[in-house]
Amino acid sequence: MDARPLTRLESAALTRRVTLLSVATATVLVAIKALVWAGSGSVALLASMADSGLDLIASTATFFAVRYAAAPPDAEHRYGHGKAEAFASLIQAGLVFASAALVGQEAVRHILQPQPVAHQGLAMIVMAVSTALTAVLIAAQTWLLRRTASVAVSADRMHYATDLASNLIALVGIGAAAVLGWGSLDALAGLAIAALLLWGAVAVFREASDQLMDHELPQEARERIIALMTQDPRLRDVHQLRTRASGPIVHIQMHANLDPELTLEAAHKVVVAAEKRVLEAFPAADIIIHPDPRGRAEPHGGAFAEIHEPVVHS
Repeated sequence: MDARPLTRLESAALTRRVTLLSVATATVLVAIKALVWAGSGSVALLASMADSGLDLIASTATFFAVRYAAAPPDAEHRYGHGKAEAFASLIQAGLVFASAALVGQEAVRHILQPQPVAHQGLAMIVMAVSTALTAVLIAAQTWLLRRTASVAVSADRMHYATDLASNLIALVGIGAAAVLGWGSLDALAGLAIAALLLWGAVAVFREASDQLMDHELPQEARERIIALMTQDPRLRDVHQLRTRASGPIVHIQMHANLDPELTLEAAHKVVVAAEKRVLEAFPAADIIIHPDPRGRAEPHGGAFAEIHEPVVHS
């Protein structure tokens, strides 16, 4: 497969397809689990069905959020609409918390008042099918996230990864209850699923919060940007590098020290060439470069003027 970085439009197209697959998968899972739960009464299956129902709501929200986030900048949103993905992720986190609470409550009730699970074989078949479909979806989401950064899809994958674990737990719980005849095992499996849901919700909330709070890109990404910028000996120093992600878009801004003897036209060419090198590695980036004459630049003002980064040399 072509592993080159994706442009904003290519990233948006792939993200749309994967989110559509997510909605389709959740719809199928809710339908088959509801049909079988109605006849089996399995708490673990009910827990998994409830989670899949919230998955459908969350996946639908993500489906629309990534489309809005991919919309180009307009007069009211000069930086684009990328943070819509982070808001969708917060919705997912809230739904997962709600799901965990409901599932945990039902599991505790059935632990205190155990009930036999009917149609265990059919319930196990449904959970096995659910596990397989979820694994296929996670594989598609993982492939997408290797090509593009989407906090909404990342949150969706975290949600479904938790689902995969919950499906396996439910499968074991139903099977153990069927073999050993101990109905509480099914309820204990539901309680374990609730704990997994809480863990997943915290992870989703943390990732969405990082993007909404304009958290810096990982250190490896920053180092790569600096290395690309300073390949030209006429541009060796980079300072006040600031980065942040907004959905599929990466915003990069920095000051670059240039030879003060360069003409304006020559300095412009050096900066444009450096920008193109960074865009080759981050094609979905919005880049602002402020050139400074090396050794002759006056102190800069502005809201963050008091923040001084050490000058970075190639």
